[in-house]
Formats: sequence, C-alpha cells, structure tokens
Amino acid sequence: MTSTNHDDEPTTGGARASAGTGDGGRRRGWAVTSEGGQELAARGEVSPLSFLREAGAVLRLSEADVAAMAEQVSADETMIINMGPQHPSTHGVLRLMLELQGEMVLRSKPVIGYLHTGMEKTAEELTYLQGATNVTRMDYASPFFNELVFSLATEALLEVEIPPRATWIRVLLSELNRMSSHFLFLATNGMDLGAVSMMLYGWRERELLLDFYEKVTGLRMNHNFIRPGGVAADLPPGWRDDVLRILDALPPALEDYDILMTGQPIWRERTQGVGVITAEEAMALGATGPILRSTGVPWDLRRSMPYLTYDELEFDVVVGTYGDTFDRYAIRLNEIRESMKIVRQVLDRIPPGDYRVQDKKVTPPPRGRIDQSMEALIHHFKIFTEGFRVPEGEVYVAVESPRGELGCYLVSDGSARPYRLHIRGPSFVNLQTLPHMLRGGLVADAVAIISSVDPIMGEVDR
Repeated sequence: MTSTNHDDEPTTGGARASAGTGDGGRRRGWAVTSEGGQELAARGEVSPLSFLREAGAVLRLSEADVAAMAEQVSADETMIINMGPQHPSTHGVLRLMLELQGEMVLRSKPVIGYLHTGMEKTAEELTYLQGATNVTRMDYASPFFNELVFSLATEALLEVEIPPRATWIRVLLSELNRMSSHFLFLATNGMDLGAVSMMLYGWRERELLLDFYEKVTGLRMNHNFIRPGGVAADLPPGWRDDVLRILDALPPALEDYDILMTGQPIWRERTQGVGVITAEEAMALGATGPILRSTGVPWDLRRSMPYLTYDELEFDVVVGTYGDTFDRYAIRLNEIRESMKIVRQVLDRIPPGDYRVQDKKVTPPPRGRIDQSMEALIHHFKIFTEGFRVPEGEVYVAVESPRGELGCYLVSDGSARPYRLHIRGPSFVNLQTLPHMLRGGLVADAVAIISSVDPIMGEVDR
C-alpha cells in the first residue's frame, strides 16, 4: 500500500512510484500515475453531487443522509491510501482507494482498467467460429460459461436447434466448471484470511477437474470447445469413469473444508458480520450470483429463467440470510455439492447422438471426409477462412456463471462477423458493491471482503 497527503496526488504502488507530485518526483525520474476522475478525491474537494454518487445514488439516499455522511469527520482526520494494483490480495490488477480514519474505512473506490484488452472490439474482426477463442479468455476461471453464452447468442440469431447430446455435454461442462471456479475461490479466500493450507487443498481438488478438461478439450483453460452449433468434439472414451472418480473424491474433501473453516472460531470471527449488504442494496446495484443470494434472494438463472436442460434437473438454489462474507463463502461451498448433484443426473440422462449440428453451412465436415471429398475440402476451407453468415438481428442471452448473470448482447449485420458484441460481466457489475460493503469496516477486513466478491479482472476490463 502507498499513502498520500491531501495535497499530494495518489499514486500506485509501483516500484518507482512517488507519493508526491511536483518537480521533486520528476527530477528523481520517478513515475507518477493518475487516473483522473476515476480516483478518490480528498474529502474537502468532493462536491455534494460527487459524494452522493460515491455513496450510491442508485440507493435513493436523501440529501440529508449524504450530508450527514460527508460531515461525520473533518478532512484533516482522514488519510487516503492505495491498495493495489497488485495481484495476490486484490484478485487481479484491481486498485482500491480507501479513505481511512484510523483503522476504519470511511469511503472507498475501485479503480479499474489496468488489464483492458479490448476483447469486445476484437470480436468485430473475428468470425463467429473464431469468436469463442476470444470470449473464453474473459473470465479465465470459468471459460466454458463465456463460450456457452456466446454460442447461445449466435445460435439464437441462426435459429438452429442443437442436438440433445450437445446440450447435455454443455450442462456437464458448465457444472464441472462451476465447481472448479468455486474451488479456486475457496483456495484464494482461505489464503487471503490466513488459512494457507486451504490454498493447497482447494488447488488440489481443482486439479482433478482441470485434468478432466484437458482430456476432453486438450487444454486446461481457454478451451474453445463450446462453439456455435454444439461442441468441438464428442466426449472421449472413459469420460464417465473419470467423472465418477472425481465425484467420489470430492465429498471427503468438502467435509475437511467444513472442519478447517466453516466451524473454525477464528474463521467465523473474520467473516461473520463482515462486509454486510442488504437485499435492497444488492438489487439496486445490479448484483447477482452469490452476492445477491447471500441476502436471501433466490435468484438463479438456472431456475428463474431456465436454459439448456436445467428445467429438467433437480437441484436447490443455495441462499444466505445476513448478506455477509461468511454467507458468500458458505453459498459457494454448498453450490459445489449442488453441482455434483446435477452432474450425477447428467451421467444418467445424457443421450447418444450428434455432438454438433449437421448443417454444412454452420459446422465443418468431419476430418476423415476432407481427404476423400473435394466438396468437403472446399467447405472446410470456406468455413475456417470466411466463416458462416448470420442473419441480421440483435439478441441478448444470459447464463448463470459462478459469479452471477453473464450476458451476451450480440448484433449481426448479416455478415460472417458480429457488428457489435457486448458482454455483461458479473464481476464488473458486482465490483460496485465494494464501497457499500467496506464502509464502516476495518481496513484489515478489506481483503476478506474483496475476496468474497470473487472478481475476475479479465472479465471486468475485457
């Protein structure tokens, strides 16, 4: 962390960053960074309108409430510090500016954009077949969901019907990915709060799932496996036994987590009543996923707006009561158990058949036919060089990712490339809950609260 005086310009914690502005810093060759209006201004420099915006104008606070908050301390009793951008405790390249009075956080502001890659603009230069290679890298902890939502949006414009086996394969991979994402959360959440052994255990269980992904797709991450029209290939021989071995290995591990953390007094003291958000605040701020469900709102798109085959499956929507850090942890832990329940049902119900649409205009021919048929060779060449054309139109499709509502807004102009792509990333929306969770808490709890949001910065900055 680096701190500033009120007359100084806040800086990042870089190796050669200066805490002050002016000629002194420049003479020494030190870098001074500024994100302009995105930064948290000193209390004495904030206008009532800006303070209302920081406090959450969407929450319909009265002017009297905001005035009371602004006047609770004088500017000379507070200090603004930077937390990040650094990867370990801010879960990516996230910078938080905190206004502290002693150990208490009065105001905070997430500063984003350090990882921006322009993926939505890049999508306009890629064919629909190439699009999955781009979006899969947004939320790199749950890449199958990015591929799924893009494929569903493309298929909605194409008005094609996916074979049942392809749909069930998508459910299988989505729920396994939900589990591996939550294991990553449990690992990093434990480490953030000092339960270092949890990092090892969570990583260990996640490895079982990543090994299976590698067997199915050839890669551990960024798979480009769920594609418009179905999936890239059928499941490999022995996949069912592999999944059963994973499902048999996980219950004892989850029981160990309950012993190590859920029932542990220190863990409870660090998480219960920390980072509280109400249902009204969460809904006003557009929060979804475990953050919203921790407040007692049972909103899960798999149940509320079913897609794929979720309306045919038996599982519970896990909700909390208090909207605190402990609830968000417990929801993710128990969602792993619910996903295991879903995967067992998929094993029983997955049908034989095609793994992708048998439409020559959308899916390439089988590899074996390319050596035998000139027509197949030409078809393969045209699909992978020119792509397939998608009828004009626009569509919004959403799925329930491990972090909440992951939406894809897709516009087609009738060509082989999207005219416009916009991703509604849950990490981006959920980040705006941080100032409300942090307000009035201790700076020592900031890392625990950030961790409970479970942001993936690749999805935030896109």
